[in-house]
Amino acid sequence: MDVLQKIILVLHLLGMAAIVGGWVATRGTRKVSEVVVWGARAQLVTGLVLVGLAEATKDEGSSLNHTKIGIKLLIAICVVAFAEIGRARAKRGESSSTALDAAGAGGVLNVLVAALW
Repeated sequence: MDVLQKIILVLHLLGMAAIVGGWVATRGTRKVSEVVVWGARAQLVTGLVLVGLAEATKDEGSSLNHTKIGIKLLIAICVVAFAEIGRARAKRGESSSTALDAAGAGGVLNVLVAALW
């Protein structure tokens, strides 16, 4: 089970890298790329799997910080929504710079919550 958790964690971190890296890389074009969208989706799914695995394997005396998990989930849902909206606008040829910045900033915010809380 430990190996599975580590593999999911690596995928979770790669999703974060895709969001933030895609945001930085596409700031010049001001359009949301598929990399950001798939990174956001990966972050959401792998985050939920990580929480499920942590709940399933936790010891009797340990507990998870459900407030932190809830806040991170809310931010992740917003990042996915902004990425999806921005990508849809970009496909129609409209400007998606606000959605791109919101998705990228949300990705960074989620990293800050994870690391500093």
